[in-house]
Amino acid sequence: MELDHTRRMRRIRASVFAFAALTLTFGLSAQAQSVAELAAYSGADRAQRLVDGARKENALMIYSSMTVADMGVLINAFQAKYGVKAQHWRGSSEDIRNRVTREYSASRYEADLAETAGTDMEAMVREQVLQKVVTPVSKELIPQATFAHGQWISTRLSVFAAAYNTNVIKRADAPKTYEDLLNPRFKGKLAVEAEDANWFMSVVLSMGEEKGLKLFRDIVASNGMSVRKGHTLLANLVPTGEVPLALTAYSYRVEQLKNEGAPIEIVYLPPPVAFPTGIGLFRHAPHPHAALLFQDFILTDGQKILAERESVPTNPKVKAAPDGLIFVDLPRFMDEGSRWTRLFRETFTVR
Repeated sequence: MELDHTRRMRRIRASVFAFAALTLTFGLSAQAQSVAELAAYSGADRAQRLVDGARKENALMIYSSMTVADMGVLINAFQAKYGVKAQHWRGSSEDIRNRVTREYSASRYEADLAETAGTDMEAMVREQVLQKVVTPVSKELIPQATFAHGQWISTRLSVFAAAYNTNVIKRADAPKTYEDLLNPRFKGKLAVEAEDANWFMSVVLSMGEEKGLKLFRDIVASNGMSVRKGHTLLANLVPTGEVPLALTAYSYRVEQLKNEGAPIEIVYLPPPVAFPTGIGLFRHAPHPHAALLFQDFILTDGQKILAERESVPTNPKVKAAPDGLIFVDLPRFMDEGSRWTRLFRETFTVR
């Protein structure tokens, strides 16, 4: 009798464990399906559905490389509008990607959104942790902000721009094309940032690789090229005259300096190149309504907030992008980055 009782108890425990495992598996599957269905929903009541669901969830976790101050302003505005609580974990774009990869490998789903550099957003697409999203907001943005895979969308841009010292170079003498940089008047006056292989790849490929590589090699051979570490430093050296003409400053910093009265002017040599930062929904987001609502918020109301804080938004109604803007081909650079980094260094840093 005691043996039979023991066997019955073992069978009961096994059944309980099996049921619990099945319930957990079903729960995760249902959640994943729910996130996917909600992300694809485009009905007329989409906005209200997101608001209602977000208020019930009343929580949101964002992993972003944005500064705490900038994200804090966005979160405060979001909370004031919708009454939904949100948190921000800040790390580098690489930290964010690595953290999410570890969490998903351990079946831990703590974050709802990532907002960080495009290269790491693309890496997370390849690692299959992001969810394709359909949003009507994308129609309001520049076309380049939305990608075919639909798993992230660009929120803000780092736009490469040439910047020249107006005390050293007159407006009439400023270059209008990269070919103009062959002119002897630019000898000893040129500089680039030390890590801009992605810009280099974009410009060279737009010209045709053979032609583009030859042009930049000829420019360096004829007029030289100073290489500086850091985009802020590069831009800051233009008003001092140490770098009369920077080729790869970030436009927002040039505009800041110009507004401060510095002798600096911006010029976009065609094609102007942008490196995107974007936002994406995680496949197992625990608060999908709040996440999708915040994504729409940062791409609408948040665009003005970003612009006010010196970011370059992707909504052209808030701030127009330069004509002919192209994005860095992130998947290609991920695959060919070592080659283009080598070509960049051979062209600009090896004498």
